Amino acid sequence: MMDLISLQKERPQVKLKSLPIAISALFAASTAIAQTQTDQPQTLERIEVTGSSIKRVVEEGALPVQVITREEITRAGITSAEQLLSQLAANGNGGTNLSSQVGIQLSTESRNNNGNSSANLRGLGASNTLVLLNGRRISTHGAKGYAVDLNSIPLAAVERVEILKDGASSLYGTDAIAGVINFILRKDLRGSEFNAFADVTHDGGGNIWRLQGLTGWGDLAKDGFNVLASVSYDEQSALKGSQRAFSNGNQPFRGLSTDTTGTPFATQTGRAGSALGASFTVPGITGTYTRANLLSFQGKCDSVPGMAQYEYILNDFNAARFGCTFDTGSTAVLTQPNERLNFVGRATFNISPKHSAFVELVGTRSVAKKTFEPQQLTTTGTLANAWYPVGGQYYQDLSAFIPGFDKTKPIAYRWRCDACGPREIETTTDSFRFLAGVEGSLTSVWDYKAGVSVGQSKADSLLGGGYYYTAGLISALGSGKINPFSKDGKQTDEALALLGAASASGQTLFGGTTKLIQGDATVSGELFKLPAGMLTAAVGVDYRQESYGFADGSTATQAIFSAPFDANFPTVTRRIGAIFGEALIPLAKGLEATVAVRHDNYSDFGGTTNPKVSFRWSPDRSVLLRGSYGTGFRAPSFFQVYGAVGDSQIPGNIADPVLCPLNPGNPVFCAIRPNARQGGNPDLKPESSKQWSLGAAFSPAKWMTTTVDVWEIKRTDLIYELTPQQVIANFQTFPENLVRSADGTLTGPGGYIRAGYVNADGDITRGIDLNVQMTTPLAAGRLTATLDGTYIDSHKERVFASDAYTEYAGQWSTRSIFPRWKHSLSFNYAQGPWTGSLSQLYTHSYKDELPYGPPPAGYVDTVKAYIVYNMSASYRGIKNLTVTAGIKNILNTDPPFTAHNYDFAAGAGWDPRVADPRGRAYTLGLSYKL
Repeated sequence: MMDLISLQKERPQVKLKSLPIAISALFAASTAIAQTQTDQPQTLERIEVTGSSIKRVVEEGALPVQVITREEITRAGITSAEQLLSQLAANGNGGTNLSSQVGIQLSTESRNNNGNSSANLRGLGASNTLVLLNGRRISTHGAKGYAVDLNSIPLAAVERVEILKDGASSLYGTDAIAGVINFILRKDLRGSEFNAFADVTHDGGGNIWRLQGLTGWGDLAKDGFNVLASVSYDEQSALKGSQRAFSNGNQPFRGLSTDTTGTPFATQTGRAGSALGASFTVPGITGTYTRANLLSFQGKCDSVPGMAQYEYILNDFNAARFGCTFDTGSTAVLTQPNERLNFVGRATFNISPKHSAFVELVGTRSVAKKTFEPQQLTTTGTLANAWYPVGGQYYQDLSAFIPGFDKTKPIAYRWRCDACGPREIETTTDSFRFLAGVEGSLTSVWDYKAGVSVGQSKADSLLGGGYYYTAGLISALGSGKINPFSKDGKQTDEALALLGAASASGQTLFGGTTKLIQGDATVSGELFKLPAGMLTAAVGVDYRQESYGFADGSTATQAIFSAPFDANFPTVTRRIGAIFGEALIPLAKGLEATVAVRHDNYSDFGGTTNPKVSFRWSPDRSVLLRGSYGTGFRAPSFFQVYGAVGDSQIPGNIADPVLCPLNPGNPVFCAIRPNARQGGNPDLKPESSKQWSLGAAFSPAKWMTTTVDVWEIKRTDLIYELTPQQVIANFQTFPENLVRSADGTLTGPGGYIRAGYVNADGDITRGIDLNVQMTTPLAAGRLTATLDGTYIDSHKERVFASDAYTEYAGQWSTRSIFPRWKHSLSFNYAQGPWTGSLSQLYTHSYKDELPYGPPPAGYVDTVKAYIVYNMSASYRGIKNLTVTAGIKNILNTDPPFTAHNYDFAAGAGWDPRVADPRGRAYTLGLSYKL
């Protein structure tokens, strides 16, 4: 049986410096690319790996760390950190990518988080994954201040990515409950390099382009210095819902139909004092109704693009039987257009043979435009004075179909205002980090490092088209000069001028800024010799000051109809001081333990101490057993604690839990969209966690390495945002959270649902990570096959300790989805100047969202597995030039169908948390070195 260490040494061209964690962990074979073997002996050096402050020789260590190299990133055609994380089996399926942020977002953290995409290890939320750049923190995104924006990572300058799939609060402090992702930049570069990349979709839309230049001079070993600089520009164009057939919210035969009656050809609605009255009847048909669309009576709802007959049975809303509906998903932008400009500059100087200093500057500008469907204008509540007037030239008389229609009264209606144009929000984020540090050796066995850094992320968001000042909009609609009953959507010049005069385009929606000042110092080395070996240790101190300020631009924002604003709050600051220690203790031959502990003191939450202990036992050179146990701590984000309270309309219909049962079927009580009042909770407590893992790595044959890790994370005092729907569902628990207006409704003036942050009891997530690598000579080259997968055995959570746990593994949810199994499988072949790759990305099926009403015949309640195949080839046979070409999604596989209708989570008929909407794409990359 081949031993693990020898197998690592025999892998072709696996350089120790480029894969330190893969070898130190003895099992990260998923990162070993097929290259050419060297027979030269290599000197083992002590290095520091993510998850430990102790330098060690590369064969040592036992934490579950995955390494992804620059070559792998290039071969896969990955151009952003978001794309990279989407292909990682351990990353969860939450609404943390740009495609998941289309439409109106309900949660406080999702709303106005425009342009931000985040890491989400284990599906536990972005705020529980710590993202590092060269081993140190960077500022969180300025929009919400709770997680690092992956768009700020200069991926084009990254040498490798180290992913610790284990809690690390004992070393790094808050944010590391689910794990750590460390992006390590290129260093000691000499010469110049120019890269160009194109990623063009087969069906159009969503194309990606990148240009990059790098240069470096000075040999650190010979000249005593090295300076490098990198500039890259990325651009991704918009992908519209109309460009993909699967983005379709009207598929009633599959259990999906949009439930909005806000249509481009307006639907009249029942209101007391209106032409329809509070409700109406139709001769020969039993029932009382509140929605009336002329096209529905004529059987012509589908004569207007995007419209269809309202599915009142499927949506369990009989009062809308004579309404039409509109597919909002088909008008959405599936992928936000995004532009990124990144700069990296670094200078390293040898002070002496054992000491060096460096300075580093990383800066990013990211511009994203969020575009979604035109406004639904409902002439109730805020727009109650915008009914269509009697005598207006477009007045619609329905008395031919509704005998009780009173044409002496104005018309209340719901209208999808195509003439208003799609809603647009453009967010510009500028971020930087300046870092200066020193590192070196105090003795032959003691090392040190120290650094200070200053970072900032500033996000500014402007409203584009589609938003209007409320007063001007009411005046324009009430004039009768705007036609809500136009089949082709055309309006007169006078009508367009009235809308133009009310436009809020260019108004600031919000501006947010996070700042981070940090200093740290660590000393590590050997203490004394034990019978089984040398005891080594590390101690360190860490101080940081975090601040965050948020403003919604001006009080005018609140005068803009349906602007998704968050209320202002002044700049707040917290200070965190920490001390930590770590010891690597050899207990016996092949057996060692690592003990670590960290104490953090928060200026606003007091002190917390978090230990961690792990072991590594190798009873045979072909087998390694390991395990760990630790605790974690995460302080609430600034927005969760200090965010001012604000109101916003919920995006989907709900039923008043008190008044609807007393008035069954009446949409005034049973299909309402009240405001939700959400904001910070100063009484929040920090989250805490306990986690453990047990694993094994073994090599049953010379050509194979396998690792298996079982893990569990249990969080208590979970910071949880109650949605209005949860408040409604538990109204007897939260009766005070239903705030009623003077008329007793939730939708009248002063009425709202109080939702927002609470400390829930907690959740438990448990799973298994599996990695298998097989490598063998083939013809004149070498073939490597790698499987990296994660199985979620359970994710269950509860709000109150008295509740039963709800299981979410394999189930649809408005938050994160936990598919039972995800994996990446790749086959890589290298021969001479050629390298080829074929890969499969797999996400397992899960139970779908249920329709509101009785599902149709043949309804399937399962979202099918999502399977995508990619291929690429590289050629290095031309001096200084590397050419890489590939095909993503070879079979042009559409995202699997889901019976989700766009409310409360993005996607209509598909789910961007699981699937990529771009389809087949062709990639071409050129790299030229001087």
